[in-house]
Amino acid sequence: MTSSSSTSQDTKRLAHTYPEGLRADALMEEDVAWSHGNDAEWDGDQFDRSERAALRRVAGLSTELEDVTEVEYRQLRLERVVLVGVWTSGTARDAENSLAELAALAETAGALVLDGVIQRRDKPDAATYIGSGKAQELREIVLETGADTVICDGELSPGQLIQLEDVAKVKVIDRTALILDIFAQHAKSREGKAQVALAQMQYMLPRLRGWGQSLSRQMGGGRGGLATRGPGETKIETDRRRIREKMAKMRREIAEMKTGREVKRQERRRNKVPSVAIAGYTNAGKSSLLNRLTGAGVLVENALFATLDPTVRRAETPSGRLYTLADTVGFVRHLPHHLVEAFRSTMEEVGDSDLILHVVDGSHPVPEEQLAAVREVIRDVGATGVPEIVVINKADLADPLVLQRLLRVEKHSIAVSARTGLGIEELLALIDNELPHPSVEIEALVPYTHGKLVARAHDEGEVLSEEHTPEGTLLKVRVHEELAAELTPYVPAPLA
Repeated sequence: MTSSSSTSQDTKRLAHTYPEGLRADALMEEDVAWSHGNDAEWDGDQFDRSERAALRRVAGLSTELEDVTEVEYRQLRLERVVLVGVWTSGTARDAENSLAELAALAETAGALVLDGVIQRRDKPDAATYIGSGKAQELREIVLETGADTVICDGELSPGQLIQLEDVAKVKVIDRTALILDIFAQHAKSREGKAQVALAQMQYMLPRLRGWGQSLSRQMGGGRGGLATRGPGETKIETDRRRIREKMAKMRREIAEMKTGREVKRQERRRNKVPSVAIAGYTNAGKSSLLNRLTGAGVLVENALFATLDPTVRRAETPSGRLYTLADTVGFVRHLPHHLVEAFRSTMEEVGDSDLILHVVDGSHPVPEEQLAAVREVIRDVGATGVPEIVVINKADLADPLVLQRLLRVEKHSIAVSARTGLGIEELLALIDNELPHPSVEIEALVPYTHGKLVARAHDEGEVLSEEHTPEGTLLKVRVHEELAAELTPYVPAPLA
């Protein structure tokens, strides 16, 4: 990370020393970890007023490459970016962790992070997000590093976006636009692409701008003359109208696709097949866990939002009961509300499930933050009443103290490793125990001519015992009420 020769005296570098070559894909490690000891340390430092308000450099965010071939390959697609954050609450470590996650998001989107700065403020500036003076300092950093984009760690209003671009003289985007861009890159299914397109248009609509001819008006719509009466419609108004029409069309298409998903869910409910939804923070290992439990073969990659399209697979408990396992889209802190709304039909898999496997990255220094962020979205989609098992993944890489803390705080949790298979057998047994059990226990002697009933008892219920007799199959099972009614005629008469 380069140091500015013209940085003003109220710009202060952070005093922390980080390992050389720290990359964005490793930014979630202990070097930027939060700890209780740092609270007292930061509380003890009483900065001068100018220092508190200064832009503070965050070390270790550069993702510049050293290998020549890798540089030549990535130079074709990478934007050179500077990250900007506003620290309004919490500790300095919290602010650094948030900017580190933004760096990981930027690298996932295909950007080269050159520098990162944080400013301490009570609230973001209404005009330029960081204030006019600090915006000028940001312009100097952009010139020095040769950056072509500035990414802000927050959602900017249209006014803030315009003002900051006017000062920085380069493209400015916010966290929401960055996440939407990642989603657009990774969406593969028709439904996923439609949901991302709808979210992007919702975000774009209030931020449309026009220059020059874009502000010119069309000919008026008068009845006579040469069609010059009336001011007509500006180009930007036409663009907004077209976007609204496209959004309406997208909503209709998503509603049609939602109907197909609902039909499948109703079929599973009709057949009394329990469902389990895997939810969790992005890159926590949800797809790896799905592959380990079902052999689904879903893409697994050490990247944020590597898989967006939900996958539903059939699985079987150790006792032989069938259930479905659904992998859902990953969550992140401050997930844009446009995405939550657009992906609502996909996230309904979580709300309609019988059990949630809440996957959290055990190797993350502060997994509690991931748990809180995911539960906030689960609450938004109305799934708070669904039973939850906290699955602490990557236990083979986790700090033992962090594991102990999580297992102590989260009473209904288990530590596993989807990569090595550690704890998977215990997890399967826990799923078997937590899934809803059929309510009726019955013993029936089913004739061999009615073998379909025996097969249904195995598929839809719990077979406690099975014996083949000359008269038929003697079953002792626990089933739901509908199947129990069909088995009732074959209940043996009590002995006199």
